[in-house]
Amino acid sequence: MRGMLPLGGYVVASTRVHECDARVKLVLLLAVTVVMFVSVSPLVIAVSVISLAALARAARVPASQLLRSVRPTVVVLAFALLANAFVVDGTADVVIMGGFGLSAAGLVRGATAVARIVLLVGFALVVSSTTTGPQLADAVVSLMSPLAAFGFPVGDFAMVLSIALRFVPLAVGEFDRIMAAQRARGADLDTSSSRRLGRWAAVLVPLVVSLFRDADVLADAMRDRCYRGEGRTRLARRLSAADVATLVCGLASAAFVCIVSALIA
Repeated sequence: MRGMLPLGGYVVASTRVHECDARVKLVLLLAVTVVMFVSVSPLVIAVSVISLAALARAARVPASQLLRSVRPTVVVLAFALLANAFVVDGTADVVIMGGFGLSAAGLVRGATAVARIVLLVGFALVVSSTTTGPQLADAVVSLMSPLAAFGFPVGDFAMVLSIALRFVPLAVGEFDRIMAAQRARGADLDTSSSRRLGRWAAVLVPLVVSLFRDADVLADAMRDRCYRGEGRTRLARRLSAADVATLVCGLASAAFVCIVSALIA
């Protein structure tokens, strides 16, 4: 996992993407998610790839780091691709045996689904790498504040989200530290033998214990500070003209892509 950019890992830089209000970034991320799943046109995938590359470059987040961050999900993505590509009902374009074979339409459908997931993870990583945890929490509180009138614990939800995002890079760092310590003791974690699972237990067990210990420390700290989950305060900030322009342009672009892809389809 070394060299990856974990979700919640903040990249210190001075860029327009970093300076953009967190509320604007979250709304645009939601708009991108809606566009990606509402439209089935390959145009949306192509535009999303170009947009993600441009956004990552503007935020000074290397594309290679984004690709490495998706690597842990390769097995799940490959399974999703193969599950769509192979059919057993006799409608295969390439028959392998009996009714089992490869479907071209299923392969395209699976590749599209995998591309959507990878792109959405990439956009989410850019947002999390250019926004601090407190900024995200304040943005969630601001965007979800109307739900407080219905009794929804907006402050608690924002706090849980902030803590979860903060724990992701901590867990990755702890995993690297434990794995390096085990390798220094002579543990062979790269072997393909049947004993590999038992060797990885020497890494996963201390990792789980460490995460529970950190959670207990955090709970004690919140209790000592008399945190009750209500009356969360935040520094209110009005959207600047640049933030409003970014929001309007982003939403307009998302609507334009949806309309064009619908017309093409």
